[in-house]
Amino acid sequence: METNNAPGTAAGHDDYSLVRVPAEARRSWISVAVQRFGQVSSFQQFMVGAVLGYGMTFWDAVLAITIGSVMLEAITILLGVAGVREGLSTSVLARWAGFGRRGSALVGMLVAVSLAGWFGVQNGVFAQGMHDLTGWSHEWVWAVLGGAAITAVTTYGFQTMAWVGYLAVPAFLVLALVSIADALRDHSLGALVTSSPPGPHLSLGAGVTLVSGAFILGAIMTPDMTRFNRRPADVVKQTLISVTLGEYLIGMIGVLLAHAARTDDVVGIVTSSSGLLGTLVLATAILKINDWNLYSSSLGLVNAIHVLTGRRVGRVPVTVVLGAAGTLLSAAGIVHRFTGFLTTIGVLAPPVAGIIIAEYFVVRTCRAPLRSGRDAGAAPPEPADWMPRALVSWAAGTAAAVTGLGIATVTSVTVAFLVHAALGRLPGPRRTALVRDTARRPSPVPSATPKGH
Repeated sequence: METNNAPGTAAGHDDYSLVRVPAEARRSWISVAVQRFGQVSSFQQFMVGAVLGYGMTFWDAVLAITIGSVMLEAITILLGVAGVREGLSTSVLARWAGFGRRGSALVGMLVAVSLAGWFGVQNGVFAQGMHDLTGWSHEWVWAVLGGAAITAVTTYGFQTMAWVGYLAVPAFLVLALVSIADALRDHSLGALVTSSPPGPHLSLGAGVTLVSGAFILGAIMTPDMTRFNRRPADVVKQTLISVTLGEYLIGMIGVLLAHAARTDDVVGIVTSSSGLLGTLVLATAILKINDWNLYSSSLGLVNAIHVLTGRRVGRVPVTVVLGAAGTLLSAAGIVHRFTGFLTTIGVLAPPVAGIIIAEYFVVRTCRAPLRSGRDAGAAPPEPADWMPRALVSWAAGTAAAVTGLGIATVTSVTVAFLVHAALGRLPGPRRTALVRDTARRPSPVPSATPKGH
């Protein structure tokens, strides 16, 4: 499983899993924006909108979406700017941006386990939906077919995923809007906007938590995408367009559907009432988000293996292993048993965003080492194994979320950010805590930028 990141066959693209993405491999912002929009405008967002609409008035739901979206856009833009500047994936960037070498392995494992798990869950939803809609074969057959297809696409890397996005995202939008128009044709828009929620009351805080929590992992893995951007301005454009349109367009449609159908099971309404159309909607919806679940999961695990064992393993074989594991769990029909576990460990994710943002933009001890490597075309000086302030900040942010103070996701990110920024500004040898023992260990990121991807 060793790799040298050299050019290989089409299926052998490593996509610079441990190195900076060079200038010649950067893409137009449109190619990244389409994939980001594909993530946000998923069935998950329909479900979030439906839950909001089931328990809130239309305008209260709009307010919850607005507050949650603003927070997500701020996190996404800041992490995205760090990603495009440094050209590194989230977990590799975390080595310098707050966590240290071994701390970044924890980040990588969190991302890998969480997103690989959700890959399996989404694949299970796809299999069940396709079985129910077509009546053909068994669910496990659909799980194997869906998992294998997405794994194959993901092994080819960013460029192939972009082309899939060009096809899947417009197809999903057209098919979904036609299906939704059919579901809403007997209802007055004015009546839906002014109607009372059909279900139990949902507070504004709970609504904002639902909106922000649903995409926080997607926000954290933003550098995995934006390392392929060319300039920070591209990150701002694609984020404002993709997150705003995805959250508002898909979210508010979900709200209206919940009011129209008087239920929060909008996915069932869209798919089961539309025959072949519903089948195609489901297929395109899962494809355009699940490839990125698997892609970022593989990047996180590659970094963790490299840090913990010293071996540089290829992204492609790691992708195949993770894809096979998620596919088998969904085919066996047991992946749903892990959703509680995935939700539980998901509370660990928001502080990661706050810590990286605080380190990169406020504390800034990582900026000089990263800049020296970037300007010289070489690897940055090696970071320390652990950054104690990151562990303290991580624990503080997690505790704030668990205790239920305020809006959980917002509180978690904010507390981790403030604690890390405060600890990082304390007087002391901050630089020596960041970079040490460079003569005794091999550089964690290869100094030569590969030409292949």
